[in-house]
Amino acid sequence: MTAIGACLTPQLGRVTVRLPQELAEAAVAAWRRDEHAGQDSGDPESPGRYALRDQAAELALIGLAISERGRGDGTDVVVDLDIAAVGAAVRAAEQQP
Repeated sequence: MTAIGACLTPQLGRVTVRLPQELAEAAVAAWRRDEHAGQDSGDPESPGRYALRDQAAELALIGLAISERGRGDGTDVVVDLDIAAVGAAVRAAEQQP
């Protein structure tokens, strides 16, 4: 898988996506949120907590992209996202029951 990733990475770029305004605003708010608020005591992180924190980081990076490159289009926001961010969002949706 690592070798495939190394081969594909140079071929990847951005893809234009359309998000409802409400979801775009939530992503931008995640980007603007203080990442150290509510930080825990340093206890070992559970796998579930790690996955949740990883998804929050991906959401924040999507928010950054929206704040920098997003443009309104009716009730939606259109933005060019890195394909890795799109993949992270799709994986998060697939993991939901």
